[in-house]
Amino acid sequence: MKPNVVVGIVASVFILSLGMAILGAEDGRDGHDGPDGDASRIQAGFNYARAQGITLNLKGKDRALVGLGSYLVNAVGGCHDCHTAPPFTQDPYAFLGAPKQININCYLAGGTPFGPPGPGTPVSRDITPFENGKPAGLTFNQFRHVIRTGEDPDSPGHVLEVMPWPVYQSMTDRDLRAIYEYLTTIPAIPVNVCGVPSE
Repeated sequence: MKPNVVVGIVASVFILSLGMAILGAEDGRDGHDGPDGDASRIQAGFNYARAQGITLNLKGKDRALVGLGSYLVNAVGGCHDCHTAPPFTQDPYAFLGAPKQININCYLAGGTPFGPPGPGTPVSRDITPFENGKPAGLTFNQFRHVIRTGEDPDSPGHVLEVMPWPVYQSMTDRDLRAIYEYLTTIPAIPVNVCGVPSE
């Protein structure tokens, strides 16, 4: 076979392989879930909610945002560590080897004190949907403002002392929208039924 023919065949195979790889990456067939990699995170978010027994009201919701929000809230942000009191139902807690089972009856309903009980002690807030269906009673724009600035919605001009908003403020608007969308789908918890008891 002539060298020019061999080079032509090799070049054709290379170009064909490159084209298939590009097309595969664009439609998610390369194992990386497409250009933004969300498919596996969305599925992981739904898997987590199902495994923990979290009932989601998906009526009228963007399922992709809800799944991504679940992933960000539960697998990345660790929101229930502070906003669920106590966070786990097993004793000893998961950190000491018990199976991980979140406290579903108080999931994200707040009530964790950060210091000795008493006036002025910061307590994690309820971020479940309020009567208006909005997480923590906030619109998305209000929620985004809190995460971006740390401003306490109950005390304008003051920042949240414990909430790690300086970390979360760098999240994209889409991520914040996904978190908010997820929080609108979780069960609301009645006021003042959850929290870490005073000693």
